[in-house]
Amino acid sequence: MAEVGQDQIVPPDYEYVPLRIPPDVDRLTAQAQLSIAAEFAGWELATVRLYRDGTRKVILRRRRRGIEPPLPGLSY
Repeated sequence: MAEVGQDQIVPPDYEYVPLRIPPDVDRLTAQAQLSIAAEFAGWELATVRLYRDGTRKVILRRRRRGIEPPLPGLSY
């Protein structure tokens, strides 16, 4: 968290969620699942890492929306 003053704390502008996509998930399926997360939950792609074994590590981010209940987590 970023500090503004001695008594005030301002939350970061973005929230992040890491995802691990297994090697048996093909590229089109991964793309479709990430597109659904972007469309309905407001996530955008921050980074993608492709490992030698075919696993992808994806970091999604979205702007914080103030005080509202969190959405259910993304999973595979």
